Amino acid sequence: MIQKGSKLNVIDNSGARFVSCIHVPKGYRQRYAFVGDNIIVSVKKLRNKRKLFSKVKKGDVTKALIIRTKTRLKSYSAENLSFKENSVVLFNKQNKLIGTRLFGIIPSRFRYTRYLKLVSLAAGLAY
Repeated sequence: MIQKGSKLNVIDNSGARFVSCIHVPKGYRQRYAFVGDNIIVSVKKLRNKRKLFSKVKKGDVTKALIIRTKTRLKSYSAENLSFKENSVVLFNKQNKLIGTRLFGIIPSRFRYTRYLKLVSLAAGLAY
């Protein structure tokens, strides 16, 4: 469950390391966001090696897609999937990926969404 003020890891090579959620635009008085939801984030820290070539700057406000959460991800096949950290992927204003690679695995439910490109960029899929 991600809400305003949550600190999140960035798992793409856009140059950002940590971001903070500033808005959950899902619906009327919506408080929490889960895996697969879009949120609006602010960049808090950049990666050390990519500071000069970063595609985002500190303080930038961008859109993000939640990829992993610590809370359990329930599926119809009665399998529960949880991760060790909360992670996102950054998008620009036209909903295009900023990064060109994803680090780590992503849930296999993204195979059946409009974010099929994430599956091809990721290292692997988790059930």
